[in-house]
Amino acid sequence: MDHDRTRTWIRTQRLALADFLDDLTEPEWAVDSLCSGWTIHEVLAHVTLSSRVGLWETIFGVLRARGDWDRMTARLARDRAARFTPTELIAQLRESAGATRRAPGAGVVDPLVDIMIHGQDIARPLGRRLEMPTEPAIAVLDHVLRSRFYGAHKRLAGVRLTATDAAWSSGAGPDEVCGPLSDLLLVATGRTAGLAALTGPGVQRITAL
Repeated sequence: MDHDRTRTWIRTQRLALADFLDDLTEPEWAVDSLCSGWTIHEVLAHVTLSSRVGLWETIFGVLRARGDWDRMTARLARDRAARFTPTELIAQLRESAGATRRAPGAGVVDPLVDIMIHGQDIARPLGRRLEMPTEPAIAVLDHVLRSRFYGAHKRLAGVRLTATDAAWSSGAGPDEVCGPLSDLLLVATGRTAGLAALTGPGVQRITAL
């Protein structure tokens, strides 16, 4: 993986999301996102934290959450959303678009995963479309499928994923699932919202999980 190219993609996607968010209406910020229990406002707050959270803040947050990483992440996002308006958070997203600092434990590609999947978490419930460029989407999918953090290696064991909008496929097994890259990424990261756009014998297997 070319680190410089990945950082360029991260910056581009952060700025693209900031531009997308400029058009949201006030009621839309309170809409539930694809992240269970998080509003659109809170997802944006979380996205701005990826280049701001340090090691000690993470350790304290995990201890406060009694070792529950998801609880810690949710608490940080809600606390930040309570402190800053959407307009302020959009400005922060733009200001830190080129930041290379990563959350503790995150690899080079993880900030790209973060910004691209959370962009869909925001856009889909609003009935809006946020384009997912092909090359970064493929890099993100490949990373998610390899990483143990996202759980895709267990969730999609025995399933072959095939994109219908790019020359990409991954996995092996009797059950194939076909669909757009964006929907495959949603499913790979455990979001059921991507299932409706998928076809193939593996869809039933994934749906039953």
